[in-house]
Amino acid sequence: MMQALATATLRISEIFFSLQGETSRVGLPTVFVRLTGCPLRCGYCDTAYAFSGGETMTISAVLKRVARYKTPYVTVTGGEPLAQKTCQVLLTALCDANYSVSLETSGALDLSNVDARVSKIMDIKTPGSGEVAKNNWNNLDYLTLHDEIKFVLCDEADYRWACELIESKQLQPVCPILFSPVYESLDPAQLASWILRDELPVRMQIQMHKLLWGEGPGR
Repeated sequence: MMQALATATLRISEIFFSLQGETSRVGLPTVFVRLTGCPLRCGYCDTAYAFSGGETMTISAVLKRVARYKTPYVTVTGGEPLAQKTCQVLLTALCDANYSVSLETSGALDLSNVDARVSKIMDIKTPGSGEVAKNNWNNLDYLTLHDEIKFVLCDEADYRWACELIESKQLQPVCPILFSPVYESLDPAQLASWILRDELPVRMQIQMHKLLWGEGPGR
């Protein structure tokens, strides 16, 4: 296994230490490992810089970089991290090193082989994203109560679409559901009022890291 970690490589956009700005882990000091590349092109994407570039690193080198920081929390993100096949090896290696690992994924790629110890944060792409056709609905079968479903909402039409989908696919018992407004597009207070009006059983989130530091790499 150690030899495999020393030879298996990934294209890495950045590795940085920050506060988790989203999900049920919001506020926790976390190491982020951002992989390069993504097959989707969401209209609101805030990490287009990760579509290309980066540096090639062995998984051993990634683990050493992560170990510089004194936190048990690691988030593997992108781009779309699962677009690189060796991402699965990285996820397992991080879990084996006793990190609490979360994976931020679009949900467009197969989740069936993701290590069961990983908390999967799976986007469901709305019509407003421009990538709704990429949703892989089979992935719902691989979610458990320690995973989370995220809807990034552009407008009221996206909100209504998400509400209908939660009902039609009976998502509430599957795992926690997150509603997030597109940054500087959908007013967070407006989204909050809709959720309260409809007594919707979801967690609303605002990207805390953007409120603190704005957009850009290392956020």
